[in-house]
This record gives sequence, structure tokens and C-alpha cells, in this order.
Amino acid sequence: MTEFSLIDKTLDRDLRLLADFIDIYCSHKHADVPRAPVDIKTHDVTALVGKEVCLCDECKKLLTHAFVKRSTCPFNPKPACKHCTEHCYHPTYREQIKEVMKYSGKKLVLSGRIDYLFKLLF
Repeated sequence: MTEFSLIDKTLDRDLRLLADFIDIYCSHKHADVPRAPVDIKTHDVTALVGKEVCLCDECKKLLTHAFVKRSTCPFNPKPACKHCTEHCYHPTYREQIKEVMKYSGKKLVLSGRIDYLFKLLF
């Protein structure tokens, strides 16, 4: 396996996890807000996640920002954003993603998602 295929696998996994986190958050916190399928010009979200992702406008903007920032991260290996020396997220989106991670992370752990526990611990 080449270095580039490892990077691609890590990037894909991170993008899927971001989409899962934001989808969980949006479906619980914005249940009464209209949702529509996500269409990001630089990524095929449906193919990446394996299902159509429908979000409210606010969460669509956050997902788009997160996908672009994660895809263009200059660090290899990529550190956790909270440990990074260069914060690339816009401050507003940074606060939003922290809230999403906290809420959705708890939901995933309590639902027994082994893959998230593995990412969290290793």
C-alpha cells in the first residue's frame, strides 16, 4: 500500500466521520428545520458516506467548510484539530464543530459505535 492510498483512506474515513457527526447533530438539534440533500462541488458526499445526507442550511454550510478544510489540511499525519498549531477553521465554524463533536460523540459512544471508540482511543 502506498503512502498516497493510506492518506486517501484516512481522508475518506475522516470525511465520513464528519458527515456522520453533523448528520446526527442536525437530525436531533434541527429536527423542525427543513432539510435537503447536500451537494458539495468538490466531493461526492453520497458516494463517500454510502447514503444521501440531508441537512438544514446551517449544517450544510458547516459540512462544506469542514470538508474543504479537512481535504486541504497541510499536515501529514493530521493532528486532532484541538491540538493543531494552526487553526484553519473560521472562528464561527470552529465553535460550531466543537459543539457538534461533543454532542454527536456522546451519541455515538452511547449507541456502541465501535469504530468511533477506536478513533477516539487510538
